Amino acid sequence: MTVKFFFNILFSMNMRFDIVTLFPDFFTSPLHSGLLGKALAKGIAEVHLTNPRDFTTDRHHRVDDEPYGGGAGMLIKPEPIFAAVESLPVLPRREVILTTPQGETMNQRMFQEFATQRDQLIIICGHYEGVDERVLNLVTREVSLGDFVLTCGEIPALTLLNGVIRLLPGTVGKEESLKAESFEEGLLDYPQYTRPPIFRGWAVPDVLLSGNHAEIARWRKAQQIERTRDRRPDLYEKWMRGEGGAV
Repeated sequence: MTVKFFFNILFSMNMRFDIVTLFPDFFTSPLHSGLLGKALAKGIAEVHLTNPRDFTTDRHHRVDDEPYGGGAGMLIKPEPIFAAVESLPVLPRREVILTTPQGETMNQRMFQEFATQRDQLIIICGHYEGVDERVLNLVTREVSLGDFVLTCGEIPALTLLNGVIRLLPGTVGKEESLKAESFEEGLLDYPQYTRPPIFRGWAVPDVLLSGNHAEIARWRKAQQIERTRDRRPDLYEKWMRGEGGAV
């Protein structure tokens, strides 16, 4: 039987996430914790976990096999992946995603696109040496967490899940805070401080204590530009070319 967790009982029109994973327990704690857990409990989104192993037909429930042509490692077979995905409902604006190092690197613009232009994300978690190439006939988008290799596709899947759900209306208490954070304008965030005004000899910049909101806004913008130039020259160059906006 398909392993699923249902977090939305009362609402049927909110965003749906289907995670196709060999290790559904990986998501148990994150889906009950923090803002993500609260968002799901409020019915802002719903998450379903489906295990391809439940769709195998051999007595050993085998999902992997050796690659044709030889080589190290094992590949996930196409049959259980196809069967798992085809068992899911089809919403009008659906994206079928494969987490793979070969995919498009996740960024804020991608999260915003999914949060505003999709009703359903199906995320297939890659494993072992990858999946049979024919699985790509199901996939509409390949995504990656970065230029490195992880032990499982559940880690980028959880990142994608978190990044999109936090943008859905009602997840973050003060939605204006989403507009003033890193990457939203193509720049890194500005430095922020709280009480006490002096800690171990380090003082909060005077401008932040001035009460002059116009001056504070100018200081913060200048800090964003300086920080981006120094820490992420690649983003700074894009911003200088007028390619601002979420990246």
